[in-house]
Amino acid sequence: MIATHAVTNAHWLRAEDCRLEDLLAVLDTETVLADYPFASRVEQGVLVYDGAVVREALARGEGASVEAELCRAWTEGPGIVVLTGAFTREVLDPVTSAYDAIVAAEKAAGGERGDHFGRPGANDRIWNALEKLAVQDPEAFVDYYANDLLALGARAWLGPGYQVTAQANIVRPGGAGQTVHRDYHLGFMDAEQAARYPNHVHAMSPRLTLQGAVAHVDMPVESGPTLYLPHSQKYPLGYLAYWLPEFQEYFVAHHVQLPLTAGDLVWFNPALFHAAGSNTSADIQRMANLLQVNSAFGRAMESVDRARVVEAIHPALAARVAAGWPAEAVAHVVAASAEGYPFPSNLDRAQPVGGMAPPSQAELVHEALAVGASTAELLERLAAQAATTRTH
Repeated sequence: MIATHAVTNAHWLRAEDCRLEDLLAVLDTETVLADYPFASRVEQGVLVYDGAVVREALARGEGASVEAELCRAWTEGPGIVVLTGAFTREVLDPVTSAYDAIVAAEKAAGGERGDHFGRPGANDRIWNALEKLAVQDPEAFVDYYANDLLALGARAWLGPGYQVTAQANIVRPGGAGQTVHRDYHLGFMDAEQAARYPNHVHAMSPRLTLQGAVAHVDMPVESGPTLYLPHSQKYPLGYLAYWLPEFQEYFVAHHVQLPLTAGDLVWFNPALFHAAGSNTSADIQRMANLLQVNSAFGRAMESVDRARVVEAIHPALAARVAAGWPAEAVAHVVAASAEGYPFPSNLDRAQPVGGMAPPSQAELVHEALAVGASTAELLERLAAQAATTRTH
């Protein structure tokens, strides 16, 4: 239990309230195998499920109990589970071949390649691997995403109607790892941005997404499989804390790292402290399909053409800016009219170079107002940004 009053009662969390000893109190928790009847073993604090055993439970009609146990593992438990043998090589290998072909084609096309939490160009990454695989090899796609354990995890955390996305990550021998982080949504913001969101959003964000990874090759520790801090998803200030040096140093010294076999499936709470490892092997091309499954509820009820709204109001808003309207009032209007969030985006076209996210529509509107751009100039910028969101 974290005793800091500011952590438990403040409407906003503050970086200055992050204390390593509070995280250590959270981490001082044993993962007890007996608490998870469907699990086969505990390895370095991580729950490991035999995929065959889980499938037998599903065949017996125990799916609801399995889902409830997984959900408990991601919240009250270590925050991470491994399901061994989730995919066969017969299903994996055609997808691996398709990914290799996609990487080769994208390299031949050239252009700067960005990455989150790692040096651009250090790894090979396929953004929107889900759509690209469907186009490259529809048969392989159908066989791959028919997987029952993939659907089990997504459904257990998010319920029906979930949205699957995927990014293939290929780390060559000598490839550098990542810095410790949490994941989407708040994990893709810097600490200052995340601190603007109230306390309850920090608790809500990880419940909107489930992170996963499918091992496409055998991954011994020297190949750099993902590093984790089991139970760290329960630390309330984690989205602010992982940027701080003392937390990063602790992660480097105390993380766990599980070797994986081709076909293993890892599911984890996006608030878990984690980072891809460095590939120090001589000849292992480490390939994982990184799954990000999102809640069906992360959408507005109505469709709004926000570019059309901005075009209509820009002359009136620009006139008020010229007349000396307070910046706060301008910001209110922009927030009500323009899209204030940069995702979803096409990260091939809007590369995360120099940051973790491309500019939002609202940011472009503010920039145009600041320099006195005409409505036509603003629309040109918005059209260019809209073009970066298209997948083809």
